[in-house]
Amino acid sequence: MKGKGQWSLPFFCWKIVILLSSKFPGMKSKNCIVLLLLFCALNGSAQTKILFDCGKAETAGNADWVVDADVHNMYWGPFAQLSGTESNGQRFPTPAQSGITSSTPETYWTGALSYWGIDCVKQGYTVESLPYTAPITYGSTTNPQDLSNYSVFIVDEPNLLFTTTEKTAILNYVQNGGSLFMISDHTLSDRNNSGADSPIIWNDLLTSTTVGIAFNLNSFSENSTSIVSSGADSISTGQYGTVTQVLWSDGTDLTINNTTNPTVRGVVFRNGMSNNNAKVMFAYAHYGNGKIAALGDSSPPDDGTGDPNDNLYDGYIADANGNHRKLLMNATIWLAKNTITTVDEETLLNGEVYVFDNTLIKHLRGNSPILIYDLSGKLIKEILNEKDVVEIPLNDLSSGIYILRYEGKSKLIPIN
Repeated sequence: MKGKGQWSLPFFCWKIVILLSSKFPGMKSKNCIVLLLLFCALNGSAQTKILFDCGKAETAGNADWVVDADVHNMYWGPFAQLSGTESNGQRFPTPAQSGITSSTPETYWTGALSYWGIDCVKQGYTVESLPYTAPITYGSTTNPQDLSNYSVFIVDEPNLLFTTTEKTAILNYVQNGGSLFMISDHTLSDRNNSGADSPIIWNDLLTSTTVGIAFNLNSFSENSTSIVSSGADSISTGQYGTVTQVLWSDGTDLTINNTTNPTVRGVVFRNGMSNNNAKVMFAYAHYGNGKIAALGDSSPPDDGTGDPNDNLYDGYIADANGNHRKLLMNATIWLAKNTITTVDEETLLNGEVYVFDNTLIKHLRGNSPILIYDLSGKLIKEILNEKDVVEIPLNDLSSGIYILRYEGKSKLIPIN
């Protein structure tokens, strides 16, 4: 029987704790347990829930930005009304996602984002939608769809402004470790005549923040091959492949500000503009303990099927030779990764060496080599440490848990 204050771990976890303690006597058993619990709790894809918003007129006009809708009875003006023919997305897609296999087609669900949603399920994630009747909250114990229950919140081309309360909830969610995927469309794309289109709505959310991203009020179509490869972020080159081009069909671009937020980066730029921070087509950033991705066009996620009343186009697979699927899924996987660095107490306090997004980073002085072992104690990599600042991608390592040793300290590092 377990007493108060005692630990309880599966047998295989105890074996790893014993192994780590024997291989590295300096690592305390309690720290090993904490690290394993953090890794298991925070990095398992089975625990990852993706929430797609359906309450900000995402199906207004000739748009159908939902994973699944069983009824088409919405009318989107400045307020939602049940008197029209637009998709009305429900919380749980039907049929149940438990029936999805590796060969399930996107037509399993009815929505222009169904392909994206089904790809998420095939990745091991759970998918839900936030209906128009559900509030956007963070920290509410009475809302079953409170943002705290989800790893990623995806909003594809909102056409209604977020309220002050909703903006606070979304930003607090990200600052506390959540991930937000912002998708915009071109300027003057107000589909429901509410007085605000998606670039204005996103800028209204971001204005008072230090995210370092702003949506430009532009409208253009362009096939861009200006992709900045940044292997450590796994977006330009990730699990779904290497992104080589994108096709905007009346979209906008972004301006990023590295002074405001040193973590913000552009991945896709307008042709010939890879050094121009005001001509970004896809960007990402860390904000607080969370992450944000920003896309300047709503066409790439469109799978060409959904509301029978709309004229939809296949941007997800047919456009850009399938690169949009790569970009969106690589970004989703990156957003869904936990941002907490699992380190032992001494290294956390000293902040000397850590691994972030599969990149090893050292910021303080010290000439000791950095050693990386697998869980059997085998030395996998030795990094000579000759500079005060070191940034080394670890994408050559297979996915799993490794042990990092530096100046007598040890910590576990997850590689995704």
